[in-house]
Amino acid sequence: MVSRVIPVDPFDLVIFGGTGDLARRKILPGLFRRYCAGQIEGDVRIIGAARGEMDTEGYRQFASDAIVASDEGAGANRGNLEAFLQMLHYVVVDAMGDDGWEELAGIIRSDRIRAFYFSVAPRLFGPLAERLHQHGLADGQTRIVVEKPFGRDLATAKDLNRVLAEHFDESQIYRIDHYLGKETVQNLMAIRFGNMLFEPLWNSQYVDHIQITVAEEVGVGGRGDYYDRSGAMRDMLQNHLMQLLCLIAMEPPAKFNPDAVRDEKLKVIRALDPVPPQDVVRGQYDGADGRPSYRNQVGNRDSTTESFVALRARVSNWRWAGTPFYLRTGKRLKERASEIAVVFKDAPHSIFGDEAGRHRNILTIKLQPNEGIELGVTIKEPGPGGMRLVDVPLDMTFAEALGPEEADFPDAYERLIMDVIRGNQTLFMRGDEVEAAWAWTDGIIAGWEERGEDPLPYSTGSSGPDDALMLMHRDGRRWREIKA
Repeated sequence: MVSRVIPVDPFDLVIFGGTGDLARRKILPGLFRRYCAGQIEGDVRIIGAARGEMDTEGYRQFASDAIVASDEGAGANRGNLEAFLQMLHYVVVDAMGDDGWEELAGIIRSDRIRAFYFSVAPRLFGPLAERLHQHGLADGQTRIVVEKPFGRDLATAKDLNRVLAEHFDESQIYRIDHYLGKETVQNLMAIRFGNMLFEPLWNSQYVDHIQITVAEEVGVGGRGDYYDRSGAMRDMLQNHLMQLLCLIAMEPPAKFNPDAVRDEKLKVIRALDPVPPQDVVRGQYDGADGRPSYRNQVGNRDSTTESFVALRARVSNWRWAGTPFYLRTGKRLKERASEIAVVFKDAPHSIFGDEAGRHRNILTIKLQPNEGIELGVTIKEPGPGGMRLVDVPLDMTFAEALGPEEADFPDAYERLIMDVIRGNQTLFMRGDEVEAAWAWTDGIIAGWEERGEDPLPYSTGSSGPDDALMLMHRDGRRWREIKA
Protein backbone atom coordinates (compact mmCIF):
# COMPACT_ATOMS: atom_id res chain seq x y z
CA MET A 1 0.00 0.00 0.00
CA VAL A 2 1.31 3.45 -0.93
CA SER A 3 -0.05 6.47 0.90
CA ARG A 4 -1.42 9.35 -1.12
CA VAL A 5 0.30 12.67 -0.43
CA ILE A 6 -1.86 15.67 -1.24
CA PRO A 7 0.13 18.92 -1.54
CA VAL A 8 -1.04 21.88 0.53
CA ASP A 9 -1.71 25.28 -1.02
CA PRO A 10 1.21 27.75 -1.18
CA PHE A 11 1.75 29.53 2.13
CA ASP A 12 3.93 31.87 4.15
CA LEU A 13 4.88 30.53 7.58
CA VAL A 14 6.54 32.73 10.21
CA ILE A 15 8.22 30.92 13.11
CA PHE A 16 8.53 33.29 16.07
CA GLY A 17 11.34 31.79 18.12
CA GLY A 18 12.78 30.55 14.84
CA THR A 19 16.22 29.85 16.36
CA GLY A 20 14.84 28.11 19.45
CA ASP A 21 15.01 24.48 20.50
CA LEU A 22 11.61 23.49 19.13
CA ALA A 23 12.35 25.01 15.73
CA ARG A 24 15.72 23.26 15.61
CA ARG A 25 14.53 19.82 16.74
CA LYS A 26 11.02 19.56 15.31
CA ILE A 27 9.65 22.35 13.16
CA LEU A 28 12.41 22.82 10.57
CA PRO A 29 13.25 19.10 10.16
CA GLY A 30 9.52 18.33 9.96
CA LEU A 31 8.93 20.90 7.24
CA PHE A 32 11.88 19.53 5.28
CA ARG A 33 10.46 16.04 5.46
CA ARG A 34 7.08 17.26 4.17
CA TYR A 35 8.93 19.00 1.34
CA CYS A 36 10.72 15.76 0.43
CA ALA A 37 7.38 13.92 0.50
CA GLY A 38 5.95 16.34 -2.05
CA GLN A 39 3.44 17.91 0.31
CA ILE A 40 5.09 21.36 0.23
CA GLU A 41 5.62 22.68 -3.26
CA GLY A 42 5.39 25.86 -5.24
CA ASP A 43 6.14 29.38 -4.04
CA VAL A 44 6.43 28.91 -0.28
CA ARG A 45 8.21 31.13 2.25
CA ILE A 46 9.30 29.95 5.70
CA ILE A 47 10.47 32.89 7.78
CA GLY A 48 12.41 32.59 11.01
CA ALA A 49 11.82 35.52 13.36
CA ALA A 50 13.76 36.05 16.58
CA ARG A 51 15.75 38.65 18.53
CA GLY A 52 19.17 37.20 17.68
CA GLU A 53 21.25 39.00 15.08
CA MET A 54 21.41 36.80 11.98
CA ASP A 55 20.88 37.17 8.25
CA THR A 56 19.04 34.86 5.88
CA GLU A 57 22.17 32.98 4.84
CA GLY A 58 23.04 32.39 8.47
CA TYR A 59 19.54 31.10 9.13
CA ARG A 60 19.73 28.74 6.19
CA GLN A 61 22.95 27.33 7.61
CA PHE A 62 21.28 27.00 11.02
CA ALA A 63 18.41 25.10 9.43
CA SER A 64 20.75 22.92 7.38
CA ASP A 65 22.67 21.90 10.49
CA ALA A 66 19.43 21.17 12.34
CA ILE A 67 18.05 19.03 9.50
CA VAL A 68 21.26 17.06 8.97
CA ALA A 69 21.49 16.38 12.72
CA SER A 70 17.92 15.10 12.87
CA ASP A 71 16.54 11.69 12.01
CA GLU A 72 14.51 13.33 9.25
CA GLY A 73 17.68 14.65 7.65
CA ALA A 74 19.77 11.50 7.91
CA GLY A 75 21.01 10.72 4.42
CA ALA A 76 19.13 13.70 2.99
CA ASN A 77 19.48 14.31 -0.72
CA ARG A 78 21.66 17.39 -1.06
CA GLY A 79 19.62 18.72 -3.97
CA ASN A 80 16.41 18.48 -1.97
CA LEU A 81 18.03 20.20 0.98
CA GLU A 82 19.40 23.08 -1.10
CA ALA A 83 16.02 23.61 -2.77
CA PHE A 84 14.25 23.59 0.59
CA LEU A 85 16.71 26.07 2.11
CA GLN A 86 15.90 28.56 -0.64
CA MET A 87 12.41 28.82 0.88
CA LEU A 88 13.87 30.09 4.16
CA HIS A 89 14.25 33.72 5.23
CA TYR A 90 15.14 35.43 8.49
CA VAL A 91 14.06 38.69 10.13
CA VAL A 92 15.25 40.16 13.43
CA VAL A 93 12.04 41.00 15.29
CA ASP A 94 11.38 42.47 18.74
CA ALA A 95 8.18 40.92 20.09
CA MET A 96 7.83 43.65 22.72
CA GLY A 97 8.73 46.58 20.46
CA ASP A 98 8.47 47.81 16.89
CA ASP A 99 11.86 46.76 15.50
CA GLY A 100 11.71 44.44 12.49
CA TRP A 101 7.96 44.44 11.99
CA GLU A 102 7.94 46.56 8.84
CA GLU A 103 10.54 44.26 7.28
CA LEU A 104 8.53 41.19 8.26
CA ALA A 105 5.34 42.67 6.81
CA GLY A 106 7.22 43.34 3.57
CA ILE A 107 8.19 39.69 3.14
CA ILE A 108 4.73 38.24 3.81
CA ARG A 109 2.37 38.18 0.82
CA SER A 110 -1.31 39.07 0.86
CA ASP A 111 -2.34 36.38 -1.65
CA ARG A 112 -1.07 33.44 0.43
CA ILE A 113 -2.25 31.52 3.45
CA ARG A 114 -0.36 33.10 6.35
CA ALA A 115 0.51 31.14 9.47
CA PHE A 116 2.38 32.41 12.53
CA TYR A 117 3.89 29.84 14.88
CA PHE A 118 4.29 31.22 18.43
CA SER A 119 7.23 29.05 19.53
CA VAL A 120 7.98 31.48 22.37
CA ALA A 121 7.22 31.99 26.05
CA PRO A 122 3.48 32.44 26.79
CA ARG A 123 4.08 35.98 28.09
CA LEU A 124 4.85 36.98 24.49
CA PHE A 125 1.63 35.60 23.00
CA GLY A 126 -0.32 38.79 23.70
CA PRO A 127 2.30 41.25 22.40
CA LEU A 128 2.78 39.17 19.23
CA ALA A 129 -0.96 39.02 18.56
CA GLU A 130 -1.26 42.77 19.11
CA ARG A 131 1.60 43.62 16.73
CA LEU A 132 0.33 41.30 14.02
CA HIS A 133 -2.92 43.24 14.20
CA GLN A 134 -1.18 46.63 14.21
CA HIS A 135 0.84 45.82 11.11
CA GLY A 136 -2.10 44.54 9.06
CA LEU A 137 -1.18 40.86 9.32
CA ALA A 138 -4.25 39.67 11.22
CA ASP A 139 -6.92 39.35 8.54
CA GLY A 140 -9.11 36.37 7.69
CA GLN A 141 -6.26 34.53 5.93
CA THR A 142 -4.14 34.53 9.10
CA ARG A 143 -3.71 31.53 11.39
CA ILE A 144 -1.73 31.47 14.63
CA VAL A 145 -0.24 28.38 16.26
CA VAL A 146 0.09 28.53 20.04
CA GLU A 147 2.37 26.17 21.97
CA LYS A 148 1.55 25.03 25.49
CA PRO A 149 1.40 25.90 28.32
CA PHE A 150 -2.00 27.48 27.78
CA GLY A 151 -1.87 29.24 31.13
CA ARG A 152 -1.03 27.72 34.50
CA ASP A 153 -4.56 27.75 35.95
CA LEU A 154 -8.10 28.67 34.96
CA ALA A 155 -7.62 32.39 35.56
CA THR A 156 -4.49 32.70 33.40
CA ALA A 157 -6.02 30.48 30.68
CA LYS A 158 -9.03 32.80 30.52
CA ASP A 159 -6.72 35.82 30.31
CA LEU A 160 -4.76 34.22 27.47
CA ASN A 161 -7.92 33.31 25.56
CA ARG A 162 -9.24 36.85 26.04
CA VAL A 163 -6.04 38.45 24.72
CA LEU A 164 -5.95 36.21 21.65
CA ALA A 165 -9.67 36.74 21.02
CA GLU A 166 -9.14 40.52 20.88
CA HIS A 167 -7.22 40.06 17.63
CA PHE A 168 -8.22 36.67 16.20
CA ASP A 169 -11.35 34.64 15.77
CA GLU A 170 -11.41 31.22 17.45
CA SER A 171 -11.33 29.63 13.99
CA GLN A 172 -7.88 31.21 13.45
CA ILE A 173 -6.29 29.95 16.71
CA TYR A 174 -4.55 26.56 16.70
CA ARG A 175 -3.58 25.41 20.22
CA ILE A 176 -1.14 22.62 19.48
CA ASP A 177 -0.74 19.44 21.54
CA HIS A 178 1.67 17.15 19.72
CA TYR A 179 0.15 14.04 21.34
CA LEU A 180 -2.94 14.52 19.18
CA GLY A 181 -0.77 14.37 16.05
CA LYS A 182 0.53 10.87 16.79
CA GLU A 183 -0.57 8.28 14.26
CA THR A 184 -1.81 5.85 16.90
CA VAL A 185 -3.87 8.49 18.72
CA GLN A 186 -5.72 9.21 15.50
CA ASN A 187 -6.05 5.49 14.88
CA LEU A 188 -7.85 5.30 18.19
CA MET A 189 -10.75 7.23 16.63
CA ALA A 190 -10.67 4.96 13.57
CA ILE A 191 -10.76 1.84 15.74
CA ARG A 192 -13.66 3.13 17.83
CA PHE A 193 -15.83 4.71 15.18
CA GLY A 194 -14.85 2.72 12.08
CA ASN A 195 -15.37 -0.80 13.44
CA MET A 196 -18.63 -2.35 14.58
CA LEU A 197 -16.57 -4.79 16.65
CA PHE A 198 -15.57 -2.33 19.40
CA GLU A 199 -18.18 0.41 19.75
CA PRO A 200 -20.95 -1.81 21.23
CA LEU A 201 -18.49 -2.95 23.93
CA TRP A 202 -17.09 0.53 24.65
CA ASN A 203 -18.96 1.22 27.90
CA SER A 204 -19.16 0.38 31.60
CA GLN A 205 -21.09 -2.83 30.96
CA TYR A 206 -18.06 -4.45 29.34
CA VAL A 207 -15.03 -2.35 30.32
CA ASP A 208 -13.63 -2.97 33.81
CA HIS A 209 -11.25 0.00 33.85
CA ILE A 210 -8.92 2.06 31.68
CA GLN A 211 -5.26 2.88 32.35
CA ILE A 212 -3.39 5.77 30.75
CA THR A 213 0.36 5.88 31.37
CA VAL A 214 2.92 8.39 30.12
CA ALA A 215 6.27 7.39 31.63
CA GLU A 216 9.59 9.12 31.01
CA GLU A 217 13.03 7.75 31.76
CA VAL A 218 14.71 11.17 31.81
CA GLY A 219 14.64 13.76 34.56
CA VAL A 220 13.78 17.43 34.19
CA GLY A 221 17.13 18.14 32.50
CA GLY A 222 17.53 21.75 31.40
CA ARG A 223 13.87 22.56 32.05
CA GLY A 224 14.33 22.74 35.80
CA ASP A 225 13.26 26.36 36.29
CA TYR A 226 10.07 25.95 34.22
CA TYR A 227 9.26 22.50 35.56
CA ASP A 228 9.58 23.47 39.23
CA ARG A 229 6.90 26.11 38.66
CA SER A 230 4.64 23.65 36.85
CA GLY A 231 5.06 20.05 37.94
CA ALA A 232 3.71 16.87 36.39
CA MET A 233 0.08 17.87 36.83
CA ARG A 234 0.32 21.12 34.89
CA ASP A 235 3.00 19.98 32.44
CA MET A 236 1.54 16.62 31.42
CA LEU A 237 -1.72 15.52 32.99
CA GLN A 238 -3.78 18.68 32.42
CA ASN A 239 -3.15 18.57 28.67
CA HIS A 240 -1.59 15.40 27.20
CA LEU A 241 -3.28 12.81 29.41
CA MET A 242 -6.51 14.79 29.47
CA GLN A 243 -6.66 14.69 25.68
CA LEU A 244 -6.10 10.93 25.64
CA LEU A 245 -8.84 10.51 28.24
CA CYS A 246 -11.23 12.55 26.09
CA LEU A 247 -10.59 10.49 22.96
CA ILE A 248 -11.14 7.25 24.87
CA ALA A 249 -14.31 8.40 26.64
CA MET A 250 -16.04 10.68 24.10
CA GLU A 251 -19.31 9.87 22.38
CA PRO A 252 -19.31 9.34 18.60
CA PRO A 253 -19.52 12.78 16.96
CA ALA A 254 -22.28 13.30 14.40
CA LYS A 255 -19.63 14.11 11.79
CA PHE A 256 -15.87 13.99 11.61
CA ASN A 257 -15.32 17.71 11.61
CA PRO A 258 -13.43 19.97 14.05
CA ASP A 259 -16.27 21.36 16.14
CA ALA A 260 -18.23 18.11 16.29
CA VAL A 261 -15.18 16.25 17.64
CA ARG A 262 -14.27 19.00 20.08
CA ASP A 263 -17.85 19.31 21.32
CA GLU A 264 -17.76 15.66 22.39
CA LYS A 265 -14.37 16.04 24.07
CA LEU A 266 -15.66 19.03 26.02
CA LYS A 267 -18.62 16.98 27.29
CA VAL A 268 -16.19 14.41 28.73
CA ILE A 269 -14.23 17.04 30.66
CA ARG A 270 -17.39 18.57 32.04
CA ALA A 271 -18.58 15.11 33.16
CA LEU A 272 -15.44 14.46 35.25
CA ASP A 273 -16.11 14.18 38.98
CA PRO A 274 -13.95 16.10 41.45
CA VAL A 275 -11.07 13.88 42.62
CA PRO A 276 -10.98 13.24 46.40
CA PRO A 277 -7.59 13.41 48.21
CA GLN A 278 -7.34 9.63 48.66
CA ASP A 279 -7.48 9.18 44.88
CA VAL A 280 -4.40 11.31 44.13
CA VAL A 281 -0.72 10.36 44.62
CA ARG A 282 2.16 12.77 44.06
CA GLY A 283 5.83 11.82 43.96
CA GLN A 284 9.31 13.29 43.52
CA TYR A 285 12.31 11.25 42.38
CA ASP A 286 15.40 10.62 44.49
CA GLY A 287 18.92 10.54 43.13
CA ALA A 288 20.63 7.20 42.45
CA ASP A 289 23.54 5.70 40.49
CA GLY A 290 25.25 9.05 40.14
CA ARG A 291 22.13 10.76 38.81
CA PRO A 292 20.92 13.82 40.74
CA SER A 293 17.64 13.99 42.60
CA TYR A 294 14.80 16.20 41.43
CA ARG A 295 15.65 18.87 44.00
CA ASN A 296 19.28 18.95 42.91
CA GLN A 297 18.31 19.24 39.26
CA VAL A 298 15.96 22.17 39.80
CA GLY A 299 18.32 23.85 42.31
CA ASN A 300 15.69 24.00 45.04
CA ARG A 301 16.34 21.75 48.03
CA ASP A 302 12.95 22.64 49.55
CA SER A 303 10.90 22.04 46.42
CA THR A 304 7.46 20.52 46.91
CA THR A 305 6.75 20.21 43.18
CA GLU A 306 5.74 16.77 41.93
CA SER A 307 7.62 14.92 39.18
CA PHE A 308 5.04 12.10 39.33
CA VAL A 309 1.28 12.09 39.68
CA ALA A 310 -1.27 9.28 39.60
CA LEU A 311 -4.99 9.55 40.12
CA ARG A 312 -8.30 7.80 39.69
CA ALA A 313 -10.85 9.72 37.64
CA ARG A 314 -14.52 9.04 37.10
CA VAL A 315 -16.68 10.19 34.20
CA SER A 316 -20.26 10.66 35.39
CA ASN A 317 -22.35 9.86 32.36
CA TRP A 318 -24.41 6.91 31.15
CA ARG A 319 -21.60 5.35 29.16
CA TRP A 320 -18.93 5.31 31.89
CA ALA A 321 -20.74 5.37 35.25
CA GLY A 322 -18.83 3.06 37.60
CA THR A 323 -15.79 2.58 35.33
CA PRO A 324 -12.60 4.11 36.80
CA PHE A 325 -9.92 5.77 34.67
CA TYR A 326 -6.44 5.48 36.18
CA LEU A 327 -3.96 8.10 34.97
CA ARG A 328 -0.24 8.32 35.80
CA THR A 329 2.74 10.20 34.49
CA GLY A 330 6.22 10.80 35.83
CA LYS A 331 9.88 11.35 35.20
CA ARG A 332 12.82 9.08 36.01
CA LEU A 333 10.69 5.97 35.79
CA LYS A 334 11.96 2.56 34.71
CA GLU A 335 11.28 2.96 30.97
CA ARG A 336 10.13 5.52 28.42
CA ALA A 337 6.72 4.19 27.55
CA SER A 338 3.27 5.64 26.90
CA GLU A 339 0.14 3.61 26.42
CA ILE A 340 -3.60 3.43 26.84
CA ALA A 341 -4.96 0.10 28.08
CA VAL A 342 -8.67 -0.67 27.84
CA VAL A 343 -9.18 -3.60 30.22
CA PHE A 344 -12.38 -5.50 29.53
CA LYS A 345 -14.28 -7.41 32.19
CA ASP A 346 -13.93 -11.14 32.78
CA ALA A 347 -16.35 -13.48 31.07
CA PRO A 348 -19.43 -13.73 33.34
CA HIS A 349 -19.01 -17.50 33.64
CA SER A 350 -16.06 -19.75 32.87
CA ILE A 351 -16.94 -23.17 31.48
CA PHE A 352 -13.30 -24.28 31.87
CA GLY A 353 -13.20 -24.46 35.66
CA ASP A 354 -10.98 -22.82 38.25
CA GLU A 355 -7.83 -24.47 36.95
CA ALA A 356 -8.09 -22.44 33.75
CA GLY A 357 -7.42 -19.28 35.71
CA ARG A 358 -8.72 -15.76 35.14
CA HIS A 359 -8.37 -14.27 31.68
CA ARG A 360 -9.52 -11.03 30.16
CA ASN A 361 -9.18 -9.08 26.94
CA ILE A 362 -7.03 -5.94 26.92
CA LEU A 363 -6.84 -3.48 24.05
CA THR A 364 -3.51 -1.63 24.26
CA ILE A 365 -2.77 1.50 22.25
CA LYS A 366 0.99 2.11 22.37
CA LEU A 367 2.07 5.71 21.81
CA GLN A 368 5.83 5.62 22.42
CA PRO A 369 8.51 4.66 21.85
CA ASN A 370 7.00 2.26 19.30
CA GLU A 371 3.52 3.15 18.11
CA GLY A 372 1.15 0.26 17.64
CA ILE A 373 -2.06 -1.44 18.69
CA GLU A 374 -2.37 -4.79 20.44
CA LEU A 375 -5.42 -6.82 21.40
CA GLY A 376 -4.98 -9.53 24.01
CA VAL A 377 -7.16 -12.60 23.47
CA THR A 378 -7.46 -15.93 25.27
CA ILE A 379 -6.73 -19.18 23.42
CA LYS A 380 -6.02 -22.79 24.26
CA GLU A 381 -2.37 -23.47 24.93
CA PRO A 382 -1.12 -25.85 22.20
CA GLY A 383 -0.46 -29.45 23.21
CA PRO A 384 -2.21 -32.39 24.83
CA GLY A 385 -3.24 -32.66 28.42
CA GLY A 386 -6.47 -30.80 28.88
CA MET A 387 -7.86 -27.32 28.29
CA ARG A 388 -5.12 -24.94 29.40
CA LEU A 389 -5.79 -21.31 28.55
CA VAL A 390 -3.20 -18.69 27.73
CA ASP A 391 -3.37 -15.01 26.78
CA VAL A 392 -1.71 -14.02 23.50
CA PRO A 393 -1.53 -10.68 21.67
CA LEU A 394 -2.93 -9.89 18.27
CA ASP A 395 -0.31 -7.31 17.38
CA MET A 396 -0.92 -4.79 14.61
CA THR A 397 2.21 -3.01 13.50
CA PHE A 398 2.15 -0.55 10.63
CA ALA A 399 5.12 -2.19 8.91
CA GLU A 400 3.48 -5.62 8.80
CA ALA A 401 -0.10 -4.57 8.13
CA LEU A 402 0.44 -1.73 5.67
CA GLY A 403 3.94 -2.30 4.29
CA PRO A 404 7.32 -0.85 5.31
CA GLU A 405 6.68 2.44 3.51
CA GLU A 406 3.66 3.14 5.70
CA ALA A 407 5.63 2.49 8.90
CA ASP A 408 7.61 5.65 8.17
CA PHE A 409 4.66 7.92 8.93
CA PRO A 410 4.98 11.65 9.59
CA ASP A 411 6.04 13.00 12.94
CA ALA A 412 3.25 14.58 14.98
CA TYR A 413 4.50 18.11 14.32
CA GLU A 414 4.62 17.49 10.57
CA ARG A 415 1.00 16.43 10.47
CA LEU A 416 -0.21 19.23 12.72
CA ILE A 417 1.57 21.99 10.83
CA MET A 418 0.10 20.72 7.57
CA ASP A 419 -3.34 20.74 9.21
CA VAL A 420 -2.79 24.41 10.10
CA ILE A 421 -2.10 25.20 6.45
CA ARG A 422 -5.21 23.23 5.39
CA GLY A 423 -7.30 25.04 8.00
CA ASN A 424 -8.30 21.80 9.79
CA GLN A 425 -8.70 22.31 13.56
CA THR A 426 -9.84 18.77 14.46
CA LEU A 427 -6.60 17.91 16.28
CA PHE A 428 -6.27 21.26 18.06
CA MET A 429 -7.83 22.35 21.35
CA ARG A 430 -10.58 24.93 21.50
CA GLY A 431 -10.57 27.72 24.07
CA ASP A 432 -13.53 26.42 26.08
CA GLU A 433 -11.96 22.95 26.14
CA VAL A 434 -8.75 24.37 27.66
CA GLU A 435 -10.69 26.29 30.29
CA ALA A 436 -12.78 23.26 31.25
CA ALA A 437 -9.62 21.17 31.70
CA TRP A 438 -8.12 23.82 33.98
CA ALA A 439 -11.34 24.11 36.00
CA TRP A 440 -11.11 20.39 36.83
CA THR A 441 -7.34 20.42 37.41
CA ASP A 442 -7.38 23.51 39.62
CA GLY A 443 -9.56 21.75 42.15
CA ILE A 444 -7.06 18.92 42.51
CA ILE A 445 -4.09 21.27 42.85
CA ALA A 446 -5.92 23.51 45.36
CA GLY A 447 -6.71 20.45 47.46
CA TRP A 448 -3.12 19.34 47.96
CA GLU A 449 -1.94 22.93 48.45
CA GLU A 450 -4.50 23.45 51.22
CA ARG A 451 -3.41 20.22 52.90
CA GLY A 452 0.26 21.23 52.65
CA GLU A 453 1.24 17.78 51.39
CA ASP A 454 4.78 17.12 50.19
CA PRO A 455 5.24 14.71 47.27
CA LEU A 456 6.32 11.20 48.23
CA PRO A 457 9.90 10.18 47.35
CA TYR A 458 10.40 7.41 44.81
CA SER A 459 13.50 5.72 43.49
CA THR A 460 14.98 6.54 40.11
CA GLY A 461 14.21 3.68 37.73
CA SER A 462 11.11 2.56 39.63
CA SER A 463 7.41 2.68 38.77
CA GLY A 464 6.78 5.59 41.13
CA PRO A 465 5.77 5.78 44.81
CA ASP A 466 4.35 2.68 46.48
CA ASP A 467 1.18 4.62 47.26
CA ALA A 468 0.49 4.76 43.53
CA LEU A 469 0.47 0.96 43.45
CA MET A 470 -1.91 0.92 46.41
CA LEU A 471 -4.24 3.31 44.54
CA MET A 472 -5.15 0.34 42.36
CA HIS A 473 -4.48 -2.52 44.77
CA ARG A 474 -7.24 -1.36 47.09
CA ASP A 475 -9.63 -1.66 44.12
CA GLY A 476 -8.42 -5.19 43.42
CA ARG A 477 -6.55 -4.09 40.31
CA ARG A 478 -2.93 -3.67 39.25
CA TRP A 479 -1.03 -1.20 37.11
CA ARG A 480 0.36 -2.65 33.94
CA GLU A 481 4.12 -3.00 33.90
CA ILE A 482 5.95 0.00 32.49
CA LYS A 483 7.92 -1.35 29.56
CA ALA A 484 8.89 -0.17 26.09
